[in-house]
Amino acid sequence: MTRSIDIPSKTHQLMRFLLPLLLLLSALTTTVLLPGCEPKEDLITTDSSAKLEFSLDTVKFDTVFVATGTVTKRLWVYNRNARAVRVAEISLPSRPAVTYSLLINGDAVASARNVEIRGKDSLLVLVRATVDPTPADGKPFLVEDDLRFVTNGNEQAVKVLSYGQNAYFHDNETITSSTVWKADKPHVIYNSVLVKPGVTLTIAAGARIYSHFRSYLVIEGRLLCNPDYQPTGPIKPTDPNIVRFSGDRREAEYAERPGQWGGIEFDLGSQGNVVRYTELKNSTLGLYLYNPFDEQPRPQVRVENVELRNISTLNSGLGFDGAALLSLSGDLTVSNTLISNCEQYAVYAVQSSQVRLDYCTIANYSLGTRDQPSVLTSPEAPFASIGGRPLPVVAPRGLTIRNSIIWGSIRDGEELEFVAGEQYAGSISIRNSLLKTKKYDNTGPLGQQKNGNVLNPDEFASPIFKSTPSRFRGTALSFELDTLSPASNRALPLPGLTTDLLNRPRNPNTPDMGAYERVNP
Repeated sequence: MTRSIDIPSKTHQLMRFLLPLLLLLSALTTTVLLPGCEPKEDLITTDSSAKLEFSLDTVKFDTVFVATGTVTKRLWVYNRNARAVRVAEISLPSRPAVTYSLLINGDAVASARNVEIRGKDSLLVLVRATVDPTPADGKPFLVEDDLRFVTNGNEQAVKVLSYGQNAYFHDNETITSSTVWKADKPHVIYNSVLVKPGVTLTIAAGARIYSHFRSYLVIEGRLLCNPDYQPTGPIKPTDPNIVRFSGDRREAEYAERPGQWGGIEFDLGSQGNVVRYTELKNSTLGLYLYNPFDEQPRPQVRVENVELRNISTLNSGLGFDGAALLSLSGDLTVSNTLISNCEQYAVYAVQSSQVRLDYCTIANYSLGTRDQPSVLTSPEAPFASIGGRPLPVVAPRGLTIRNSIIWGSIRDGEELEFVAGEQYAGSISIRNSLLKTKKYDNTGPLGQQKNGNVLNPDEFASPIFKSTPSRFRGTALSFELDTLSPASNRALPLPGLTTDLLNRPRNPNTPDMGAYERVNP
């Protein structure tokens, strides 16, 4: 007799294995969806020991000009607990001297309540301050407040410090009568300032001028910057009588950042300009003489005892390279001046420009890779036309350099460039100067191996300056001369120029090249 044996089908076998798995998944899903069965990090604890941690113990706003507001500061709030917390209150009370605004979870609020932070998660709080115009004088003042967090009955606070200062505000201003900018309060430029023809703007000793992004001081008339300051002895770089131009961002990270504001522009007909004992930094252009159609009367500027640094047109939208001194058919006379750390040119003299540099130091160490030489002359402007009108091509009238240093960090070692220089070789005169150049390291018509010039010394065997980015010494850069500098005692005395950038006396017989007379330790 034959017995029948039941052999389970493959489908039946598969169901035997899948059924327990499906039951398990169903149970898990039901557990997740059941009310009150939340993940641990979403469960809110009411434990009074659950406290918050913060990325900063103090939110600090550097000097804020009254009524202008500040940049936004970030504060991260951390919940290190395994479970979520509900912050009952986040508040920063405003006061008569300052108004605050907070941005929490994308909402701009004066305060917030019942803000939840999941376990092991964080919250970003953005803080902004606007300082009201009190006191009325120009002295900085400090406002201290607390950003409060209340969680489960615990009150925690982060200090908020705001340094305020009143100022004169020049917003898209046109100056139509002769004016003096006093030094009792800072001056803040927004959307540029224009000085009309026939009008003189005088900037008093010790004035501070802060310019907003892409704002310029445009001179069609005349600028007298620190015209009356006459120091009676040597001064320090921090001398309070020096006029100082910079951007209006006061945070520490912006202290030496290039390209924060436009610069000073001198237009056709602007003559008799004087810039003395002045520091100009962090701009797109430094001093810009603008006469692109080579017309009369030409802009003229005299520069004495000035420092220009951190100049760059990168990200400026101008479409051409910048310079600390940029001249389109203008006349520049410069003495005892330091130009340093430009992203492009230090001196860019084109068309019929006439430039004289006496006792100047160009120490052009750039933050990035720089292809432009420190000093360039050319018959052509950096742009071909304006409004469809072509610009003239005119040979420079003259470049005179005496007792100066032309040095920098260009990668191919060429800090001089005379474009089409054969056309105006007779108008170029460089004497008793230290130069970094390979192209003109000869005795030809454009060669500079003559007239007492020092060419291409080894910067490491014979250090030129005390401290540079490539040979850093101490705690800061210093472009004063090293004790071994080949620029020492190599200049020739020049009538009327008997002191240096810091008003220290020069050796009457064998002065030093550059803006600084070397001081023995």
